Amino acid sequence: MTTPTSKSGAGRRSIAALICASLAAGGLAAAGVTVLGPGTASASSHREAPLISGEPQFDNTDVYAFVSPDRPDTTTIVANWIPFEEPAGGPNFFPFSEEAQYDIRVDQDGDAKEDLIFRYTFDTKTKNDRTFLYNTGVVESLDDPDLNITQTYDIELIKLRDRRPVSRTKLADDVWVAPSNVGKASMPNFKKLRDDAVYKTASGVTTFAGQADDPFFLDLRVFDLLYGGDLSEVGRDTLKGYNVNSIALQVPSEALAYSKDQPIVGIWSTTQRKGANGRFHQVSRLGMPLVNEVVNPLKDKDRFNASSPTEDAQFLKNVTEPELPKLIEAIYKIPAPKTPRNDLVDVFLKGVEGLNQPPRVTPSEQLRLNTSIKPTAKPKRLGVLDGDNQGFPNGRRLTDDVIDIALQVVEGELVGAKNDLGDAVDKNDKKFGKSFPYVGLPTAGSRGKTVKGNTTNNVRSALGGGVEAGTNDTTLIAASAGAGAVGVLLIGSGLLWWRRRNDRAYY
Repeated sequence: MTTPTSKSGAGRRSIAALICASLAAGGLAAAGVTVLGPGTASASSHREAPLISGEPQFDNTDVYAFVSPDRPDTTTIVANWIPFEEPAGGPNFFPFSEEAQYDIRVDQDGDAKEDLIFRYTFDTKTKNDRTFLYNTGVVESLDDPDLNITQTYDIELIKLRDRRPVSRTKLADDVWVAPSNVGKASMPNFKKLRDDAVYKTASGVTTFAGQADDPFFLDLRVFDLLYGGDLSEVGRDTLKGYNVNSIALQVPSEALAYSKDQPIVGIWSTTQRKGANGRFHQVSRLGMPLVNEVVNPLKDKDRFNASSPTEDAQFLKNVTEPELPKLIEAIYKIPAPKTPRNDLVDVFLKGVEGLNQPPRVTPSEQLRLNTSIKPTAKPKRLGVLDGDNQGFPNGRRLTDDVIDIALQVVEGELVGAKNDLGDAVDKNDKKFGKSFPYVGLPTAGSRGKTVKGNTTNNVRSALGGGVEAGTNDTTLIAASAGAGAVGVLLIGSGLLWWRRRNDRAYY
């Protein structure tokens, strides 16, 4: 929390002046500005509200939006679901729900109303329901017969006026989903599977859905009295090794924005779940990171997930009189900025004036991006705070360190309380890709051949000497039971059947 961060002087001063000029106009707005602070290290929207924490398939975790670095005429949006996916969490692993609508919503004119909805719906097929296995052999392609459970999806583009649909267009149907990464034995070339799941539609939209490494990096031990009560619990990326399900969408920027003269868009994602009556109701919502975790009290969290940006005024008091800075002051004696916190409102609910604030903006919780600002070759992890106007809070790139930005802003960086606070986690544990969908490859369920401290001989010993080492990393299964006995050996997610004949068994 007190680790220093690098900042470039001239660029930082210029953007600070820009922000201060924006703040001079004052004005209160709706939900979630103090979403950025030490206590916000709750893994963004991972298990942030009571109801959604029990429904991980419907739980939005993060939203990213940025001008594509290798295709600057396009905008990429990444939305993630299903928090804390344990890579070896079989046999069911982590499918998208067939009972959900997964939406990416776009406000083109700053009125807090969605003008575009990109809706993803999923279909699941099972080849053999007489086995418990996700795959019955080595998987080399998305349509491999050995991939027992597969998913496909459709994308529908819905255009709206005053939140009422005026047109619906099917952008793609029956597109393959990249599977969960079971392990190295089952999926020796997962990158190929992931690459094969990237699909370009006839309309010029590129899409991907499937498992990915969770790109959010932070130390999550904030709930233990704000990093241990003495800052002893910082510096460990507690999301390292966990996966999420990602939906990534790359759209020509001119098709996403209102016009060339108004290139700023607001973006958020929602999940609608199908009820017993056959109707869908919204159960999760996410735009700016860290909003529903630490700004809204327990009584408001489920309501926020079911609400829209047009209703954000109901959460105003949570913003102007936030709980978090008071907790930080009580534990660490860092003075809380005076309330009401008008300093945060414009930056995080309207956008920075002259950068990513739409004209005649209606304050609301969205991730706002100026699609006309070209990407930089050397992005800075502190984004706008460090003079890099391509970064957060102008959209959100995968590499943006939103926790450190949050820490510094909520503790008064913009009102004269200069600080270099951070959680000592400055980058993701896995590298991001240089092309769409940019997210890192998911951690494999196998995680290597043996557990540290264990040996192959120990494993064989535990199996009673029934497994002998073969050549070229193959395994012969030997036993001394009578002829005709049948057994099974599970390796990864594969199932090897063997039969002992003449006191000897072979695979």
